[in-house]
Amino acid sequence: MTILIVEDEKKIADSLKKGLEELDYEVTIAYDGKMGEKLFNHQSFDLVILDINLPEINGLELCKRIRSKNTSIPVLMLTTFGSVPDKVEGFNAGADDYVVKPFSFAELTVRIRALLKRSSNENLPVGNVLQFADLEMNLDTKQVTRSGTTIPLTAKEFQLLEYLMRNKKRVVSRTAIGEHVWNIDFDTNTNTIEVYINYLRKKIDKDFPVKLIHTQVGFGYIMKENES
Repeated sequence: MTILIVEDEKKIADSLKKGLEELDYEVTIAYDGKMGEKLFNHQSFDLVILDINLPEINGLELCKRIRSKNTSIPVLMLTTFGSVPDKVEGFNAGADDYVVKPFSFAELTVRIRALLKRSSNENLPVGNVLQFADLEMNLDTKQVTRSGTTIPLTAKEFQLLEYLMRNKKRVVSRTAIGEHVWNIDFDTNTNTIEVYINYLRKKIDKDFPVKLIHTQVGFGYIMKENES
């Protein structure tokens, strides 16, 4: 699971990163709201931990911007203000949970796990079918169709497409693809990912006017609708 921490207190941010990485989370840090927004827009995350008092863009405004782009990603807010009106303001901005400083790391991890579990349950496909635009993937029958046309895929192509579809409209890095589709020790210095992306493009996009698989130069790949 990937987590974005936006926290201007370096000691807190670095401590959280170290602790969460020991629990096998992949953590990225931004020390101000502007950098946090940039990272969120160009990388794929499963959860955001967001301080309210941030330089450049404050946490409440950043939360609203995150929520405008992604309505489902869990956002956990950190703040020194614990009054009811402060919490209501945070929830109104789009936060899913609220932790008041100082807090115990154990409490934070419990809340993180709860948010990730809830998010995972909410994102389960209905009837085990993933759909994006006119592309449909049945996870039970392993059948993929586009505009009603069956598209045969190898097992690895299917896994790659499934990961892209589960992260539709989000940029996924080569590292994330390697870890989720191959394994945690995948060598990202090889061109394997590019080769399989090319295989998918030939099968998914080549014969259709609307292309779905796109390269985000310097960041990775994204599934989105775009006229050729």
